[in-house]
Order: sequence, then structure tokens, then C-alpha cells
Amino acid sequence: MIKKQKVGIVGTGQVGMAAAFAIFQQQKVSELVLVDRDKARAEGEAMDLMHGQAYVGRCGVRAGDYADLKDAQLIVISAGVSQKPGESRLQLLNRNAAIFAEIAVQLDQYVPDAILLIATNPVDILTYVMQDLSKRPANLVIGTGTMLDTTRFRTLLAEYYCVDPRSVHAFIIGEHGDSEVPVWSTADIAGSLLADNRILGKPFDREVMEGLFQKVRTAAFEIINRKGYTNWAIGLVIAHLLRTIQDDQNSVLPVSVRLAGEYGIDDVCLSIPVAVGLHGVGERVAPTLDAEELQKLKHSADVLKESLAGIQY
Repeated sequence: MIKKQKVGIVGTGQVGMAAAFAIFQQQKVSELVLVDRDKARAEGEAMDLMHGQAYVGRCGVRAGDYADLKDAQLIVISAGVSQKPGESRLQLLNRNAAIFAEIAVQLDQYVPDAILLIATNPVDILTYVMQDLSKRPANLVIGTGTMLDTTRFRTLLAEYYCVDPRSVHAFIIGEHGDSEVPVWSTADIAGSLLADNRILGKPFDREVMEGLFQKVRTAAFEIINRKGYTNWAIGLVIAHLLRTIQDDQNSVLPVSVRLAGEYGIDDVCLSIPVAVGLHGVGERVAPTLDAEELQKLKHSADVLKESLAGIQY
């Protein structure tokens, strides 16, 4: 069991600070160090957040440089750039890969043994890139993957069945993006499979369920269209992932990891259920997929490999 500790956050934009706020409220961290190219912004965010200690408990929050991350056991990476008008997706990927190259050098120098939690999008691509760039073992570089998509999925299913989302067991796997895959074949509530069953008086209507999944898949677009960015739910995802590691829970979560033959897929990062604990990612838990789900997962891997093919780093 890990006691309160130092945690670093690289990138103090909307996602980084939503994560910082959620972590701060957990009362499991003794110190948060915020690192950003815009040092003044990081300083302002640190000052603002640390003033809430009287209501959550003692937790130092300060802005710093990479050297100040020394002895941190976990580092959240939410740094990155947004797409410019007229810029291709590949150009954006290359710019973010260049930023990750700079970050990797600094983190390898000052915190070579820390677990890295990657939250920058496209998270699967950048998790793969960081695993290549960093000298640390790949099991210490974890992408948030489809944890966010999965909580959206469970939340909407819970609304349909009128139950607590924590009672819904269902995963989104594959890419954190348009090619993500809902695993209907194993989705259940209290051990009762959802597919083609009536649960709590509600039928499994395939048309309704497809509509529900489309709401999950387009959620980021809908939120960004209204407020310009997403931050609160992913902040909670990051805090949950951090707590899982801190407490060595060995929880099974859909995080982005590099596959090595699972489902016939190699050398690409995407999400499948994985045991996560103090030593990063552990054993893969590969649920049996039906033929359609397996085909969609392989398509998701192909989409990601196509993006990886043009990146230079």
C-alpha cells in the first residue's frame, strides 16, 4: 500500500487541471507538481488550487520544472497542441510527437522509474509513441484509452435500465475514437447478460442500443460543440486510474496498451481489459468476442496502424 506521495502533471490545460482538481480532492497525494511551458499559468493554477486545503486536507500544490518531479511515482501527461486551421491530422500528430520527444527526455532524466499516465489525444497513438521514446519498460506507460468511453457507456446503459452505473458491467474496447467497439456479447447487470434479454422490465432493443452507443461515440463532439472542450469526466478517469495504481488494486480497466498477439493483433496500442496496479499494467484479460466484435476490433487496430505509419519521431 502506497502512502501519500508526490504526483506530477505535465500540461495545465483543461484536462490537466480537471485531473489535478480530482486528485486534490482524493486526499491521497501529499504534493502535486504542475509543469507547463507557460510557467505563469502553472503558477496561477497551483496558487488557486492550493488555497482549498482547508476543505480537503493538507496537500501541497506548486508549479515546477521537470527537475521538481524527482521522486514522483506517477506522472500525468496531458500536454499537447490543438489542430490548426487547414492542418492535417498527420501534421498534428507529428507536432504532438515532437512535444512528447521533449517530455520523454526530461522524464527519463529526472523520474526514470515513474509510471506515466497518458491523457493527450489521440491517446492510443501517443501512448505508443511514448513507449518508444522513453527508456522505461512499456508496462509503466499507460494510456487512459477507452476508460472514458466505458464510463459514458455504463452511464447511459444505467439510465436506460434505471440502475447505479457501478452495477453495469460493460466495456468499450479498441481505439479511443471513431472505430471504438462496444462489447455487447458480455455486457451484463448482476450477471444477467443484456443481449436479447429483458432486465428490470426493460427489453434489449437493438435499435435503441445502437442509438445509445452512437451517443457514446459522438459524446466528445457534442460536448466540444457546446463548451469547446471536454475535461471533467476525463479528470475523474485519471484520478481513478491513479488511485487504482496507488492502492495496488489490480483492477481490470480498459486502458491503452501495446498488444502482442491478443486477438491476432500486434504492435499497436489500443484498449482491452487489463489488470492495473502498483507495477503498471499487468495481465491482459481478453474476453471472448463474437465474430462481429472481433472484426470491428481488428478494423480499429488497422485504423491506428495507418495513423502510426506516417509519424516521425
